[in-house]
Amino acid sequence: MASKLTTSNRAGWAFALPGFGLLTLFIVVPFFFAFFLSLTNQRLISPNPTEFVGLDNYRNLLSISVLSIEPETDDAGAVIRDADGTPEYPRVRTFTRNNPDFQQYAGMREWFRWHSGDTAKVVVATDLVFWKSLRNTLMFVLVVAPVQGAIALGLALLINQRLRGINVYRAIYFMPVVVSIVVVSLLWRFLYAEDGLLNSILGTFSFGMFEGRDWLGNKDTALGAIMAMSIWQAVGFHMVIWLSGLQTISPTLYEASSIEGASKFQTFRYVTWPGLRNTAVLVLIVITMQAFALFAQIDVMTNGGPLDSTSTVVFQAVERGYGKQDISGGSTISVILFLLVLTISITQRYLTREK
Repeated sequence: MASKLTTSNRAGWAFALPGFGLLTLFIVVPFFFAFFLSLTNQRLISPNPTEFVGLDNYRNLLSISVLSIEPETDDAGAVIRDADGTPEYPRVRTFTRNNPDFQQYAGMREWFRWHSGDTAKVVVATDLVFWKSLRNTLMFVLVVAPVQGAIALGLALLINQRLRGINVYRAIYFMPVVVSIVVVSLLWRFLYAEDGLLNSILGTFSFGMFEGRDWLGNKDTALGAIMAMSIWQAVGFHMVIWLSGLQTISPTLYEASSIEGASKFQTFRYVTWPGLRNTAVLVLIVITMQAFALFAQIDVMTNGGPLDSTSTVVFQAVERGYGKQDISGGSTISVILFLLVLTISITQRYLTREK
């Protein structure tokens, strides 16, 4: 028995070895190489020798602080206000540039501010574009993951029926997945144009009351437009995963719930959803990882603009590594992204574990 078990293990490892080898070669080794580069000042093309800088890249990338600024006062000590009664404040650069009393804020730029009484609380960061990209990425994940998962589940429930021609609908819903994301992004860029189809449809249904807008050229709508396109493009893929989970639930459970007089909602709550628990964990993790890897849509549709409102972490890693030839900076962003995705995936797995 031991001999057979050993032989079986050897055969299994032999079959798995090519897969493990490819994973190691293209994922594990590049990660450690990227981590090493993040500790240097390596550039893509540079006549200067590479130097070890330690954690300086991480320090410059992640430095963020809150600067408290008091309003300006006159000789009598009264707060100076403008015509609207709003207090006037010194410029942020007076604290972040050549000011020996505020060396901890040197080189930082303003991100946003709020007020506590007359005191202005200003959030400043050394690498403002990275923090904007991180915020955009997290917003994208928080919106796309639940919405895309819910729509995919709804479609899976609709097509999980024994009806004539149901396979045609399955193919239609899945069709956007097999189309190149670059092609889809180009089509939706034309769709979102100021003279595009979307504005024409909205104008028609509103009887001309809706004024056309450049959805991708407005910083308030650009990220939301990309979210909508991304949800539409990938929802069919996750629909198939939900559908495979639905088809593993025993029909006898539905028969029992029907005999007991359960409503459709009760059947979904007590039969369908518990049977989809493992599928839900898989879909949630897959959508989250795909959302964090957002790049192609940004590169094709907005190039990170306008005003960095659609820039993402992956886009910044590629832009700095190859666009600006800052390999060490791109590697630093990649390492941080890996740790962030790993942390969120572990947290998701812990929260959705069997209790």
